[in-house]
Amino acid sequence: MRSRNPSALAVPSSARIMATHISVLYRVSLDALDLKEGKVIVDGTFGAGGHSKGIAKEIGKKGTLIAFDQDSDVFKKPIVNEIRTFTNFIPVIANFRTMAQALADKKIDHVDGVLLDLGLSSTQLEISGRGFSFQRDEPLAMTFSDHPEEQLVTAETIVNNWSRETITEILKGFGEEQFAWRIAGAIVEARENAPIKTTNQLVAIIKEAVPGWYLHGRTHFATKTFQALRMAVNDETGSAEEGMRSAFALLAPGGRLAVISFHSIEDRLVKQTLKELAESGHGTLLNKKPIIASDEELELNPRSRSAKLRVIEKI
Repeated sequence: MRSRNPSALAVPSSARIMATHISVLYRVSLDALDLKEGKVIVDGTFGAGGHSKGIAKEIGKKGTLIAFDQDSDVFKKPIVNEIRTFTNFIPVIANFRTMAQALADKKIDHVDGVLLDLGLSSTQLEISGRGFSFQRDEPLAMTFSDHPEEQLVTAETIVNNWSRETITEILKGFGEEQFAWRIAGAIVEARENAPIKTTNQLVAIIKEAVPGWYLHGRTHFATKTFQALRMAVNDETGSAEEGMRSAFALLAPGGRLAVISFHSIEDRLVKQTLKELAESGHGTLLNKKPIIASDEELELNPRSRSAKLRVIEKI
């Protein structure tokens, strides 16, 4: 059994009762931010609001919480009103990469902590209807925005219009898919007969493109393709890097940036970016190795299996 960080505590009981969402690395993420009453904190990915609610309770009425999300629907939930009973809450309907400008518009020039959760929320996966899951038949949008029709590029755009070579690069670069060339070729061939518009269509194409043994692995055969398309549509690596650098620049001395990633591509980017920020002489890495979930949290929330937390403090 691999060793686990002894400080990784279980998700609190209040989170256990949430049927559709449990905040990954909940307690250690909040601890990493060194939360105290009166602090100004940014939650870069509001999602179902689990982390935000915990932050709000700890920074209290004198504190301020600014939460970002591209999906306006998440801010219509009752949890927003609940959060406002704990702290001054400012929702921002935007990608966290716009953090610097969004905070400047609100006359906020520095913050005491930023949490970036780079994972796909269960809300987006299960009920958004935008094609994130290969287990549901939905339109191939895969955009974090709640207005896919306004998105210049969607997954449907990519699979129906981009070249085999470009699709291959996407599947390799963002999904580390070993059968990228075969899958891209099958996509190009299939679209000659009819446009690819739904997740079920895409899953069927992938299934026919890969060898039989690949259909029975621990990971679903469509996982890497869906991940890669989603990351390309939303420019997730570009957003993550820009968001981390903007967040660090906004931190007051002693402020902390905590970043949760979920797969090797993200974690490499987080590790490299935070290392560069530390080597610039303006920050200190608080953990050389990423913090991972405790065994107890894994039992409660299997989704936390791949989660990794890295933290840097501004000098």
